Amino acid sequence: MTSELTRLTLAQARDGLAKGDFTARELTEAHVSAMEAARDLNSFIVETPEKALESAGEADTRRGKGEARPLEGLPLAIKDLFCTKDVQTTAGSRILEDFAPPYESTVTTNLWNDGALMLGKTNLDEFAMGSSNMTSYYGGVENPWKRKGDNRKLVPGGSSGGSATAVAARLALGATGTDTGGSIRQPAAFTGITGMKPTYGRCSRWGIVAFASSLDQAGPMARSVRDCSILLKSMCGHDPKDSTSVNMPVPDFEAALTGDVRGLKVGIPREYRLDGMSEELDRLWQQGIDWLKDAGAEIHDISLPHTQYALPTYYIIAPAEASSNLARYDGVRYGQRGEGYDNLEQMYEATRGAGFGDEVKRRILIGTYVLSAGYYDAYYNKARQVRTLIAQDFTRAYEQVDVILTPTAPSAAFAMGDKMDDPVAMYLNDVFTVPASLAGLPGISLPAGLSSDGLPLGLQLLGRPFDEETVLRSAGVLEEAAAFTAEPAFLSE
Repeated sequence: MTSELTRLTLAQARDGLAKGDFTARELTEAHVSAMEAARDLNSFIVETPEKALESAGEADTRRGKGEARPLEGLPLAIKDLFCTKDVQTTAGSRILEDFAPPYESTVTTNLWNDGALMLGKTNLDEFAMGSSNMTSYYGGVENPWKRKGDNRKLVPGGSSGGSATAVAARLALGATGTDTGGSIRQPAAFTGITGMKPTYGRCSRWGIVAFASSLDQAGPMARSVRDCSILLKSMCGHDPKDSTSVNMPVPDFEAALTGDVRGLKVGIPREYRLDGMSEELDRLWQQGIDWLKDAGAEIHDISLPHTQYALPTYYIIAPAEASSNLARYDGVRYGQRGEGYDNLEQMYEATRGAGFGDEVKRRILIGTYVLSAGYYDAYYNKARQVRTLIAQDFTRAYEQVDVILTPTAPSAAFAMGDKMDDPVAMYLNDVFTVPASLAGLPGISLPAGLSSDGLPLGLQLLGRPFDEETVLRSAGVLEEAAAFTAEPAFLSE
């Protein structure tokens, strides 16, 4: 029964609870057992089983009274970037090791208000900076997938790698992630799950530890397009505490999954056909095009001419905002304080020197440099101007098409330790996801096939601002055509 319950999708679990096939407590116990049995994957920083089981009991009581809410009794994993009241929130960093916030993030508040419950806080790249989940102070997360005939441990992608592994390994029905330059979509592709970055402003950023404020966006990670649409509805909503939160109605995203894309115009950007792109990735992309065409969609070649500048633009803007956001971690008010100092300046140096990892220090230094006098106009202002051009490319493209189809990542998951000594090689993992992040657009990654060595590969759909419904509808059709049923060998071990 345990493995059967953890193999359910979130939608199946919701429907099973409604029919009385099992209780929220039984469902939660199954996931708690799975989580405890899979600690080798290191997907959780903090486990909260007692809290989860207590919430499950309350959910069963509510359901018994006929007061069930949309997510009543569904166990989720929460990325440890979301502040959770009185529960340790580290952002994967030593500097916040002892931080237990006195408040709850808006996104998690929305989920709890709809009846969901928390299994624990998932591991992530430190302050969400990374594409591998190897920069966490709490150690790297292991992808539950393995290459055929190769036992080396693989990365789950980053920064939401702990959430991706928790969902892929059937430790949680769904999870929250955050996406700054691809940190939901790339790990979703690496672990064979579905992950969605909504439009910037759709989900409140209040109570999410900040990395790059003009880019960060919360979103759902789950095992199907339907599951993501269910979670997204609960996560969204206007929040007066976040000045970037958009005040507009939240659609019923699940109702958008009509399965009908006849007449839909799908754009294929020629600039995403990179030199040296693997043949199998190119084939998968073509397969995705054919699936949508067979379903009645119209395929259009489009141009996004400033795509080539997206990565350098992102790696100026994101570190600049990070250096500003992370200035607050000085050892004065909260978090770890360094040792061995005689004055305030030395205390700052000791605190930040010991509290931050190498990747975070690298980005703070880059960000501080591009914001410094004499370089601000040459780098930061120029990057902002190019960002506008990238956004304009998308605006023009959406005059011709409704959605854009691309690969999610340039490769399948790579081995732990690979690319760690080459930051630029690591940054190239975001080549297909960063442009939409700079433009603030909604995007979804879903598993569409396996590489030659048996690892998941993802396809990405991008949409107009606040048109998540069309993205989800297209993704639903693509998902049905792909019929991806492969599972990590971990599940049969």
